[in-house]
Amino acid sequence: MTNLRLALYQPDIPGNTGTILRLAACLGFAVDLIEPAGFDVSDRNLKRSGMDYIAAAALTRHINWHRFEAWRTTSGRRLILASTKAADRYIDFAFRPDDVLLFGRESAGLPDHVHERADARILIPMVEGQRSINVAVSAAMIVGEAMRQTVWA
Repeated sequence: MTNLRLALYQPDIPGNTGTILRLAACLGFAVDLIEPAGFDVSDRNLKRSGMDYIAAAALTRHINWHRFEAWRTTSGRRLILASTKAADRYIDFAFRPDDVLLFGRESAGLPDHVHERADARILIPMVEGQRSINVAVSAAMIVGEAMRQTVWA
């Protein structure tokens, strides 16, 4: 198990969350779910996407942003925000083993007050005219690079 963590801010789509939990179980990183989620966390779609891997995933639920942020600052972890509005490419970023990689809502991204708390903002470069990549795919790309640098190096 790595110290790297992936946080989901008020996710909307249970299938994406389930896919990320499955990825976490397979790669050995923890997931922080910042509520409220846009679905019942016991939702059958979440379970279907995560299959039987959800039981093996290290999941911590935070009842709101303030509780998550209190935990994060107390633990001394950097908050690395994935955003289409960032300037720094994720492949150029120097990850640390105890970073928290934060991903926003599928429908609305992250609010300004969350952006303000980030230690760094990174993006996945895309072709001109495209809005965003699916959050589960984005999470896999970025956590893969973070683990390449910090765990698999």
